[in-house]
Formats: sequence, C-alpha cells, structure tokens
Amino acid sequence: MNKTMLIDTSKCVACRACQTACKQWNQLPAEQTTFSGSYENPPAFTPNTWTKIAFREHEENDELHWYFSKQGCMHCSDAACMTVCPTGAIFRTSDGTVSIDKKKCIGCNYCAANCPFEVIAFCRTTNMPDKCTFCEDRVANGLQPACASVCPTGAIEYGLRTKLLTAAYDRVSKLQAGGKANASVYGASEVGGTAMLYVLEDTPEYYGLPTNPQVPFTARIWGHLFKPVRVLILIAMAFGLWANRKESDEVQEAKESNTI
Repeated sequence: MNKTMLIDTSKCVACRACQTACKQWNQLPAEQTTFSGSYENPPAFTPNTWTKIAFREHEENDELHWYFSKQGCMHCSDAACMTVCPTGAIFRTSDGTVSIDKKKCIGCNYCAANCPFEVIAFCRTTNMPDKCTFCEDRVANGLQPACASVCPTGAIEYGLRTKLLTAAYDRVSKLQAGGKANASVYGASEVGGTAMLYVLEDTPEYYGLPTNPQVPFTARIWGHLFKPVRVLILIAMAFGLWANRKESDEVQEAKESNTI
C-alpha cells in the first residue's frame, strides 16, 4: 500500500465539504432525506453517497461530547470484499487501494454483506455495489482525492503511507500529552492495515468504528471455495455474453431479411 489518507478527527469540524466534493467529482446526485434523530445525514451509505461524515454523541460526567469522522471504504489490505468475490471483480490497484470492475460483477452482494465496516452500498436497481474509489482517476493524474483537496481545517491529508503513519503517531502523542489519554492511531494494523488512517481522540466505538475489525470466518471459507471455480464462472459469463450477442445478431439479420 503506497498512498494513504490520514483523517485527524481532532481537527474535523463536520462541515461536510469532503462529502460534497465526493459527490461533485463523481457526479453523484443529491438524495432526499429526512431527520432521523441525528445530525448525520444521510444516515447510511448508498449508491449515490460514497463518503459521509459520521456524527456520534457520547455523554460522560453529565457532559455531552461530539465525535466526528469522515467515513467511506477503508481499502483494507486484508479485504473481506475481495476474499468473497466469486468472479474476481474486486481487485487491488497498483497503489494498493481496492476497486470494482463492474464488467465482471454478477451482483451477488457478498462484498457488501461481508464488509466489517459496512461501507459498501448495493443498488437494487442495477444489482451493482458502489463505494469510495479513492479517486483513482485523480490520483492517476497526479492529483489528490477530491475530499482531501477541500478540507478547510487540514483534517484530511493525502500522501505516502509511511510519512503519514509517522505523522499520525506524532499527533497522537501530542493529544495524549494534552489530556486525551485514549487517543490512538486506527488503521495501522487493523485488517492488515488500511489506506484510510485515523487519528482518534477516543476509543473507536465512539466514532462508530469496530474495535477489532476482522474478515468474517465464513468469508474466508467462501473465498477458498470460490477460488477453484472462478475461472469456470468467468468462462460461463463469457459464453453467456457470446450467446446473447449471437442471438441479437440473428434477430437483426431476420429483421433485415424481412425488410428486403
């Protein structure tokens, strides 16, 4: 994993600039939502919302504390979605992030069902999964991800993983020295390490993040079962496409013959 985004929650003000930038760059339409008792809006990931700010409240000693964090696909090194994908549609890019080849996707929904972070949305209309792409197109052209480019407080940084990991631990040390005893780095080793690193001021569950995310055991079993048959599945898909194209050509020829 070469490149990383570091989200420093101690600097996040929940302005949602990152959320808006993600929608604008990826041309994702706005969604009609309703108030559900929380300022978090929308309350869940959807095919049109790949990045969002999580709002969490925690009361301690009669004081209410807010916990904000930008959330989306973590691009895990040990990715459950890749493990369970029966066709190899989910793959790792040259930068180490996780991407989806929708031409190979068969709409099984295993990726969304097994993600330990629950950040993959599944569209029931198209039968396709959607998630943060780490702005592959921008990164390939020497730009930083859209969300990182607009953060007004510097809560989102983009760069080399080794450099940002060092910066994350330095920041945690300062927070602990300032009284944040539970401050920690999240994503350094979780699920093999993630492309989304966090500096947390408190424990992960306060941000809606799993304390010890794991690839489900059943996902590993399915992964081992699928590996031997992936080639057969791809062959079957290719044959289906060929048969469909042949049928379409025959129908077109018949129409042309009738016209003549």
